[in-house]
Amino acid sequence: MTDTQFHALPDGCRLAYRFTPGSGPALVFLPGYMSDMAGGKATALFDWARERGQACLLLDYSGCGESSGDFADGTLSRWRGEVLALIALTLGNTAPVVLVGSSMGGWLMLLVGRELGGRLAGLVGIAAAPDFTEWGTSEADKARLAAGQTVYEDNPYGPDPTPTHPGFWQDGQRLRQLDTAIPVACPVRLLHGQCDGDVPWEIALRTASALRSPDVQVVLVKDGEHRFSRDSDIDLILRTVAALPGMPHP
Repeated sequence: MTDTQFHALPDGCRLAYRFTPGSGPALVFLPGYMSDMAGGKATALFDWARERGQACLLLDYSGCGESSGDFADGTLSRWRGEVLALIALTLGNTAPVVLVGSSMGGWLMLLVGRELGGRLAGLVGIAAAPDFTEWGTSEADKARLAAGQTVYEDNPYGPDPTPTHPGFWQDGQRLRQLDTAIPVACPVRLLHGQCDGDVPWEIALRTASALRSPDVQVVLVKDGEHRFSRDSDIDLILRTVAALPGMPHP
């Protein structure tokens, strides 16, 4: 990842990012919880965009990947601000943007998309997980988090348990999206595996229902899992992005 760059925030945090300039709309990939821009989906999208001559931005949230900071301080609100700062840095304040969000990044793309307003050219959710602080948290764990305790769960993707910190959970509860209309009018594509053991595929249907946009499509992959990183999954992601209205055709 020799083309990684860093942007210093006013609080001293250094955000790692990769950017390739090109035509628009620019693609911005938003990783999942405890994930980063080195993942297979992110790098595939970046390489594909660079080959097409299309602008693309990858990034690591503070406390993740190559960015500085403590993961325990991370919240959706904080990471939303970081994404918007890097979009402004690399793309200015007018260029159209397509957000591609994986898992938690699919929740974050809804929050960032609201802030982009008319610049938002499209959303592509991959196993998108809006509101998982609500539906993905037991009542017992909610009580612990509300009391300021960190909750740890088994991690199927690594040796260390996955923490949920009270600050993240409380912020997430304030930023739930599925109980009211989501004021997004752009084309939206939601890809979800029906063998996803982390995010029920029904969440894609709830998200589609909440979106105000009339141009929403849900694609369910019967044998797809949460990572959605097989060659066939990545091919579907790239074909979905390429087929969005307004995308350039090299």
